[in-house]
Amino acid sequence: MLKKKILKALNDHINAEMYSSYFYLAMEAYFQSISLKGCAAWMRVQVQEELMHAMRFYDFVNERGGKVTLDAIAKPETAWTSPLAVFEAVLKHEGHVTGLINDLVDLAINEKDHATNNFLQWFVSEQVEEEASAAEIVEKLKLIKNDTSGLFMMDAELGKRVFTMPPPAAK
Repeated sequence: MLKKKILKALNDHINAEMYSSYFYLAMEAYFQSISLKGCAAWMRVQVQEELMHAMRFYDFVNERGGKVTLDAIAKPETAWTSPLAVFEAVLKHEGHVTGLINDLVDLAINEKDHATNNFLQWFVSEQVEEEASAAEIVEKLKLIKNDTSGLFMMDAELGKRVFTMPPPAAK
């Protein structure tokens, strides 16, 4: 059974993951509007990943006998000045999510909730990967600067990304 403090934090995090999905969907729409279909496809994979993350939390709360409480999802930003600005926003957002995950881990440790702490470790590792991926794209876009041929090559490369469902969480 989940303690009230943990249950509230996990429900809040479900909302944060749903917001992340919505945020990346707004970025996909931006890239579609400027005909960068590869960048849009990359964002679509992010949308799917964030939804999957939310569902992992949702399932965990239910498995632990908690009640999932859904809340409104905030409206995301919808306009950016460049592809670089979008990916800088991705990197900043992933850093924020890392902080949220770390706060959950700290809470689980403080509450001596070992099952939740164990569950969260997958997300700790996932955030390292998420931040590294976004940082690499930001650095490449900085190198490209205003070179449209470089941007088109980057767009083609990002378009190769496909969503792969990770293995189910260990029980």
